[in-house]
Amino acid sequence: MSLLFKHLRVHQIFGANTDVGKTILTTALVRGSAALKKDVFYLKPISTGPFEDADDEHIKRHCGAYKDRIQTDCLYRFHVPVSPHLAAQLAAGEESQKIVPDNTFISSIASHVRRCASRASGPAHLYVETAGGVHSPALSGTTQLDCYRPLFLPTILVGDSRLGGISATISACESLLMRGYIVDAILLFRDEYYRNSEFLTPYFAERGITVTALDAPPPKAADLADNFTSTERYYEQLDVIPVLKNLDTLHEQRIAELDSMPRRSLDALWWPFVQHGLVKGETDVTVIDSASSDFFSIYKAQDTQEASRLEAQLDGSASWWTQTLGHAHPALTLAAARASGRYGHVMFPQATHAPALQLAERLLHDGPGKGWASRVFFSDDGSTGMEVALKMALRAFSVRERLEGVERKAWAYHGDTIGAMDACAEEGVYTCEWHNAKGYWFDPPTISVQQGRPVITLPPALAVAAKSVNCVTSDSIAWVYDVPGRLDTPLAEVYRAYITATLRSLESSGGSRLAALVLEPLIMGAGGMIFVDPLFQRVLIDVVRGPDPPSLLDAPAPWRGLPVIFDEVFVGLYRIGMQSTIPLLGVAPDISVHAKILTGGLVPLAATLASDSIFRAFYSTEKAEALLHGHSYTAYALGCEVANETLRLVEKQCRSEAWTSAQARWEVSPGIPGAVWSLWDPEFVQAVSRMDNVAEVMALGTVLSIKVKDPEADSPSIPQSTDTTSEASEFAQFSVHFRTLGNVAYFMTSLNTAPEIIRSLEDKIWKALTKSG
Repeated sequence: MSLLFKHLRVHQIFGANTDVGKTILTTALVRGSAALKKDVFYLKPISTGPFEDADDEHIKRHCGAYKDRIQTDCLYRFHVPVSPHLAAQLAAGEESQKIVPDNTFISSIASHVRRCASRASGPAHLYVETAGGVHSPALSGTTQLDCYRPLFLPTILVGDSRLGGISATISACESLLMRGYIVDAILLFRDEYYRNSEFLTPYFAERGITVTALDAPPPKAADLADNFTSTERYYEQLDVIPVLKNLDTLHEQRIAELDSMPRRSLDALWWPFVQHGLVKGETDVTVIDSASSDFFSIYKAQDTQEASRLEAQLDGSASWWTQTLGHAHPALTLAAARASGRYGHVMFPQATHAPALQLAERLLHDGPGKGWASRVFFSDDGSTGMEVALKMALRAFSVRERLEGVERKAWAYHGDTIGAMDACAEEGVYTCEWHNAKGYWFDPPTISVQQGRPVITLPPALAVAAKSVNCVTSDSIAWVYDVPGRLDTPLAEVYRAYITATLRSLESSGGSRLAALVLEPLIMGAGGMIFVDPLFQRVLIDVVRGPDPPSLLDAPAPWRGLPVIFDEVFVGLYRIGMQSTIPLLGVAPDISVHAKILTGGLVPLAATLASDSIFRAFYSTEKAEALLHGHSYTAYALGCEVANETLRLVEKQCRSEAWTSAQARWEVSPGIPGAVWSLWDPEFVQAVSRMDNVAEVMALGTVLSIKVKDPEADSPSIPQSTDTTSEASEFAQFSVHFRTLGNVAYFMTSLNTAPEIIRSLEDKIWKALTKSG
């Protein structure tokens, strides 16, 4: 929704408080721009109070000799002199649905800005004046700072020259900066008594923001004619040209910076998961100027002056599966600021702080560790969290084996990154020459929707064991994920026999002994968005734990057989519609790992949860027996505070109308642990599965995966970024950024993506598939 034009400089004007002279100074800027022979546009999105006192009317009265160059507009006008949100409520009466929602309000402003860009005959200026102070409510009740944020317009802050104005101005500016706004200038009246500008000028100069103090207007005269004359004389004497030239320079510098970024990036960056030899040139570089909610604002140099150089692009992969509540969520930003101001970063060994302790207790008592885990180990991200998990499991296994006469080897310490790769298959594409694959990898049976029906597809080895039956069809996704109901089926016996025979074969071959079971429950993410039959994973867990394995109804007991690790970095914490996969599988792990959604995509943090019996494997009076593993940013206070806020908001989202409506479409009752459903419409999933060019499709929670019928291709026939559409709604005008894994295209929403955005995305996917088919 962000907009940026080369020929139209747009600035939004906020006030540090009410009655600080915002309209007076905006009028001066409008007149100054007209004096520079610019086309000038003024927009007051919301006006309350009598018409004759309206800000846009003030500007019309004082256009001076420039009225032919100045156009003023107001989008929403209320005649009651109260806050905009209250004025909107009073106007709507009992019909609250008439109150304009934020997305409609922002769309109307964006449409107006585009119209101004098309009307300008040459270089032009547009000023968008807000109401009251920075935190004054907009029509919906959202504070202006948060409501206007998707527009991401460069800002002019009008400071407070009165008593207390230094604090008000600094607070207002910090509120803007914490939400990512670009503050290009601070203007305020010169006051010879309080002299606020003398303090504010050097204070903000250190922060790269110019403060300009201008003469205050004369007192309001009782006679209207006299007042008009004195006000006109004031405007004629006021010199804002230096301010305007600085704003123009900053506008040009911003465009020049964005223009230069593709070339500079090609020369300086080494991107992850990118073959640079396939990057054709600067047009292949996605320049992200900002992000808000589910959208990137990407920069594209345009030939026409009417076209915005910033375009909305949906973050269709949730930024590598991290986004929980959309980008730049203000509550998470404030949580990070809160912890930053209180702690910065503090080291953690044998220490504690409130954010880390609260998060650990939350994960253990009300989160994915409820009922089985006793400890939380914090690390940096999902990979390091898995390093910790592997170390825990292998130590627990080696301690037990040592008691049986097996000597444990001593290892040198060189870092904490290679172990996770060692748990990957040798032929995997994500490994390196240094890694040494350790283990055995089962090729699992998978679940998908094909031609409108759920299908369990068996890999070749299992198909042989099942006497050439390579797939099982069902009429219901719910039946496929009913693990307890399927445990006594013939297919479960096939799984059990196959897994048991394979493990016995490995043991008899004399190779390395297996010491742990690592699972990505339900979905193998980076491996190709593979939806695994949960029955296979449950049987696998039961087999490695030995006869009569414990169930969820049992009290926590020492681990048995092999320690089991659940890698829930991707699927955990409601990414696939459930807090944890434990209720669905019907068994708890000995160790689980959580990241990504944990901090809402704002800062890196991982939590490795372990049962008490795993913890006891390290418990001793000998330092060498401890878990000698850690990271500089272990239990990062910012991350823990953000995680606590994220989990609070996620739990609230789980009870939202959007979620309950989606669950109803999938015929699932809200609040059932382990129930399978999706934010993607089931009818859409069914329809896509019947398309001629689609091999299979699957959806859970926020995740949609589409496998295209092109097995020899390295990427699907869907383009990586779909074309911008021309629908009437502003929010429908976006392209889609998404990732591919071989011939699988996957799409992922945030947990709070609006249903109308998902429906629009479904329509775009349908059109792209239809076109490519």
